[in-house]
Amino acid sequence: MCRIFCAHAPEPFALAPQIEAFAHIAEHSREYQGHGWGYSAWSGTGWTHYHDIRPIWDDPTPHAGHSNLLLIHARSAFRDEGIAVENNMPFYDHDNVFIFNGELRGVRIKAEGRIGAEKIFNFVKRFERHGMSAALAKGTNIISKRSRYVRAMNIIMASPDGIHVASSFAEDPGYFQLRVNQQDDRLTICSDPLSGRGQWDAGEWREFPNHHNESFTRW
Repeated sequence: MCRIFCAHAPEPFALAPQIEAFAHIAEHSREYQGHGWGYSAWSGTGWTHYHDIRPIWDDPTPHAGHSNLLLIHARSAFRDEGIAVENNMPFYDHDNVFIFNGELRGVRIKAEGRIGAEKIFNFVKRFERHGMSAALAKGTNIISKRSRYVRAMNIIMASPDGIHVASSFAEDPGYFQLRVNQQDDRLTICSDPLSGRGQWDAGEWREFPNHHNESFTRW
């Protein structure tokens, strides 16, 4: 399944080192992560979005900008289906950015979307009048109850009120469990530790708990 990444800091940081570190993880994943990729970067005044159908490690496009909030997704398409750039995350609307990895079977929800992840994004947003943290908790709880089997469901959402993470998995924690690195006021969340390649990779990576939701303030 896909690989996901989020980095946040009060002051802008360079995009390129973060993208390069994550590309190394995607390229060396035990499952193929080359069905396209994308990122969303907040510059203080608005979002910049980028998507490409090439594997992240084969995309020569320079990314010379800066951001203080960055979400990246490398796609491993389920059953190698729907490989098209419009199916690459992050998905987004005016305020919210969404990335997902996991596998759900027998899902019984009604929501718009080309692929399952986009349907989950739109389903969760139905409850955002209560704030995105509550919306994500409620939405994922309903989805879990209406699914025959949740192999894994990891979501990172950035919204005006914070960064919101939901994670659950039924098997293979070595592959599906998210990792978090917090140093002072800097935050990194990733499918795998960056192993010395990240801009802020010092300090301890902790495992994000299973069946857990957590929100982080946007400074």
